[in-house]
Amino acid sequence: MNILLESACSETLVKKSRFIAEIFPVKNHRDVRALLKTQKQKYADSSHVVHAFALGKNAEIMGMSDDGEPAGTAGRPVLAVLKGFGCTDILLTVTRYFGGTLLGTGGLVKAYTQAAQSVLALAHTEVFTEREEFGLRLSYEDYETCKRLLKKFGVKVTAEDFAENIHISGCIETALKEDFERELRDSLGGKNLFG
Repeated sequence: MNILLESACSETLVKKSRFIAEIFPVKNHRDVRALLKTQKQKYADSSHVVHAFALGKNAEIMGMSDDGEPAGTAGRPVLAVLKGFGCTDILLTVTRYFGGTLLGTGGLVKAYTQAAQSVLALAHTEVFTEREEFGLRLSYEDYETCKRLLKKFGVKVTAEDFAENIHISGCIETALKEDFERELRDSLGGKNLFG
């Protein structure tokens, strides 16, 4: 299973109808709802904002909406393409601007499928690994040792705050966390920096 690293956008034209497909990395239902609200506001003058999403370690949570298109002609084909892509924690939206020509049910399925495929072709992904967030509080004298170990264990640092002490926030692969904690304590003479 893969996860999306960054958003992407593509546009296709089918019989003068514009289909704007976009993908977004998401972590939970709240992210999905917030992005859908943003998309509907951004494209308030569009005919439809269809979506599909996958969440969870194995993409076990999925959802979709036809957003007013005939049932099964938009959300379902977009979700089918998303399932076949093998990605989780992803939201895919397809915004349609009606071009004046009715596409019929088969034409809609084909157009939404094509739009979803075109944006997923632009996706940058990586293999999904379970990660845990953590926080460290350390002295300036321990900073270089800590930075070396953060790099060694492939920790993604999300924030550093340099005040009286240094506070570092980040996330690490769950499988590496115990080894990282042990090696950090050993390198710093048994100090507990987590918290």
